[in-house]
Amino acid sequence: MHFKQYLPLNTLAALAAPLAIVIAAAACPALARAHASDTPDASSVPGTSTVELAASAAAPLTADARYVHQWALDSGDTRHQPFAVVDKRAARLFVFAADGRLLGATPVLLGQAPGDHSVPGVADGDLNRIPLADRTTPAGRFDSQPGRNLSGEAIVWIDYEAAVAIHRMRPAAAAERRPQRLATDSPVDNRISLGCVVVDEDFYLKVVAPTLGRQRGVVYVLPETRDWRAQFGIGNLANGSAGAEAL
Repeated sequence: MHFKQYLPLNTLAALAAPLAIVIAAAACPALARAHASDTPDASSVPGTSTVELAASAAAPLTADARYVHQWALDSGDTRHQPFAVVDKRAARLFVFAADGRLLGATPVLLGQAPGDHSVPGVADGDLNRIPLADRTTPAGRFDSQPGRNLSGEAIVWIDYEAAVAIHRMRPAAAAERRPQRLATDSPVDNRISLGCVVVDEDFYLKVVAPTLGRQRGVVYVLPETRDWRAQFGIGNLANGSAGAEAL
């Protein structure tokens, strides 16, 4: 599959009438890049109560995720939006309401290659020719937004330009063993995607879709090759942790 040119988001937002958007295929298996939207079709997002969402948050935060969560709230960095923290070292995703309540936690599949950068132009070439070293999940603070791929599937864009999104697990080659990778206790075998953050379908529908899938938010992807305090401009604070728990 080859990538095609597309209109930038700032151009689309300035247009008053619907446009046919020429878009690119994403750097995730079977994920084709489509236009982003703040209001996905409500029929595709099942209603889930706050109580039900909170009940899915069975796992505690890692030490680094807990600290970034508190810093984000104290600093007002989330701008009263729902947010998420991706701890790549622990291969876990934590989703929070705008007021900071933990709504859900889950193992995730991440980019095959370790690294915190995104290679310029990675989303503009042949999906099947992306080098292994370029299949990274970039670290940083991202303004997320709901969207859809070319198949009409609801996703959450983390970095639209790099074609990195949170999306549900899809059928893949049996040799990839994606369901088994998600089910193991170790984060070591969770590196299999081309860069996207992949979650179990049930978690996506019950936790991601009703929050980040309905409106803009913030996603903090913790780095794995450099200090996370410097990544987010937090500085050396006394109560910071040295690393993620339960690795």
